[in-house]
Amino acid sequence: MLLDDLETPTPVIDPDRVDHNFRVMQDYCDAHGIALRPHIKTHKIPLLAQKQVALGAVGITCQKLGEAEVMAEAGITDILISYPLIGAAKQARLVALARRGCTLTVAADSVAAVDTVLAAAREAETPIGIYVEFDSGGMRTGVRTPEEAAALVAHIQAAGGPGFYKGVMTYPITDRTGPFLTAFRALADQNGFAVGVVSGGGTPEYRGAHLVPGLTEYRVGTYTYHDRATVAAGAATLDDVAMVVLATVVSRPEDGLAVLDCGSKTLSSDRVSPAAGEGHGVILDYPDAVIIRLNEEHGIVDLSRCDRKPQIGERVRIVPNHVCVVTNLHDSILVVRNGAVVDTWQIAARGCTR
Repeated sequence: MLLDDLETPTPVIDPDRVDHNFRVMQDYCDAHGIALRPHIKTHKIPLLAQKQVALGAVGITCQKLGEAEVMAEAGITDILISYPLIGAAKQARLVALARRGCTLTVAADSVAAVDTVLAAAREAETPIGIYVEFDSGGMRTGVRTPEEAAALVAHIQAAGGPGFYKGVMTYPITDRTGPFLTAFRALADQNGFAVGVVSGGGTPEYRGAHLVPGLTEYRVGTYTYHDRATVAAGAATLDDVAMVVLATVVSRPEDGLAVLDCGSKTLSSDRVSPAAGEGHGVILDYPDAVIIRLNEEHGIVDLSRCDRKPQIGERVRIVPNHVCVVTNLHDSILVVRNGAVVDTWQIAARGCTR
């Protein structure tokens, strides 16, 4: 099947660009002595995770247990779950995953999260590592002070014994990361424990990862395909973008407007920074057009800046603002090389929100 024959809307990828992006990131990490632990939340495809490991990644990162279960089923065994697990249901699933023979590490930022992991390790009768997560300004999960991080390490060692604490992690890397780590190292020296792994993350910031003192591991996901946000951040160019959404102009209600057959159920509704541009994605064929609004099935496009304007029935290619969300909106993705569909990849970990 040729690209022009495809029904729209549909995401399509260029596998050669994916391979290029994988190699660029692995080469960067190798050059700076940093272990690469890719985040599979961007692609959610076991085949691509296997490629990343084959290229030299030390393992993978999953955001939720559901993703980890899918990847373990595909034979990937070194898995970091970069999200706190709380409660009996999560504990039971973590036990089952550990009993599969996986080498597991879990992020925690509270005593409750640590105790869930320790209880699972005791029940599974196998060690499960713990990273203490700290906040670098993202204001999500993560302890807020070095003192809190050191106290959590002390709890891990007292409640679990040696071997459970593996290191610290944060996302994203910011100007707060270095000072936090410096203070934490001082506390580690005072309290007699090794800092261990220092894990950072974020595709937009990756070119500066080696400048973080003591960073030993890097977690990146969006680099698989890249998107408008990573291009705007300088982490890639449009020539590196491996996924576009193919859409069709279905209406031209006014001279300055077009309506596409892709809305919030196809494109991410996430915005990018004002410096990156307006709207919900870049239309490669009409870069002066702006996708000003998304309804569920409609993409409303302002054409007022365009000298040349698309007509009803015309196909356009869109670079989404945030490609990870686009992945999770689709069951499969078409693989296109030289204008022809060469494969279909099932997005096996789609919808794994638990």
